[in-house]
Amino acid sequence: MNNDPSERVLLRFPEGSRLARFCLREKRFLVKVEAEGEEFWVHCNNSGSMLGLLRPSTTVMISPAPRQDRRLAYTLELVQQNSIWVGVNTLVPNRILNLAWKAAILPEVSGYDHFRKEARSGQSRLDAMLTGPRGTLWVEAKNVTLVEDSVAYFPDAVTTRGQKHLRELIHMAQRGTRAACFYLVQRADARCFGPADFVDPEFAALFWEAIKEGVEMWPYQALVSPEGIGLGPRLPL
Repeated sequence: MNNDPSERVLLRFPEGSRLARFCLREKRFLVKVEAEGEEFWVHCNNSGSMLGLLRPSTTVMISPAPRQDRRLAYTLELVQQNSIWVGVNTLVPNRILNLAWKAAILPEVSGYDHFRKEARSGQSRLDAMLTGPRGTLWVEAKNVTLVEDSVAYFPDAVTTRGQKHLRELIHMAQRGTRAACFYLVQRADARCFGPADFVDPEFAALFWEAIKEGVEMWPYQALVSPEGIGLGPRLPL
């Protein structure tokens, strides 16, 4: 494996990304930051609690919005905790999944020629549907930011949407269709992964039921830095 982190980045942050200090969070999707003596609001697309991450004066990294006419000019990307960077942008896992498939570095998705993002199945919209010689594979991608005692946990808040996705994946597996959940742990201090039964017992029960029914669980550690995001090793359950 290449040991140069700069050469293992799959998703680079855009030009104009900058560091700031966290001030406060409001209504989940609004975060106030301070940079160069100015306070301003940025967009946060993470609907979870981000438990333990957002503390006053914490260093964060924000990226410029792709559209100049967007109301909030920046998006929250990273939060620094105990000298490590934590990726909080929930759009990143599906992007990394797609880029890893294109780069042929994720063995679980080898043998599939086509990658369709946000494909609908029944009443759910899942992050990816892959097709090819191996048949059809449905994948839901989740962002993981909660780590305690070296264990990465998902979710960090009760997620009825996540429960719905697991039920859909279970139904697929029961019908003989390959189904999986890709958990991208966007921080470096995790050594294994498990469902957060102390946060969402229903999700945890569905998680273990899904494994019993044949749904695959892929927890991967991300390589997170202010330069961008890469794909690290798979973590054990």
